[in-house]
Amino acid sequence: MNKQCFFTSNNIKYIDYKDTEILKKFLNPHARMISRKKSGVCSKSQRQLAEAIKRSRFMALLPYLTR
Repeated sequence: MNKQCFFTSNNIKYIDYKDTEILKKFLNPHARMISRKKSGVCSKSQRQLAEAIKRSRFMALLPYLTR
């Protein structure tokens, strides 16, 4: 059974790097990105998600790592 893509099911066309609450859902406790297999996100959304997380980290909205 495949998971449904979070962004497709909620009709989110653009993943915004400033929306940290959604981005935090796709990070594990060590602030690493969760893989596509575990999160159930489609490949197009996963690429956009990775770019948004990287931008958010660069702008210091999300941490690079947690201890």
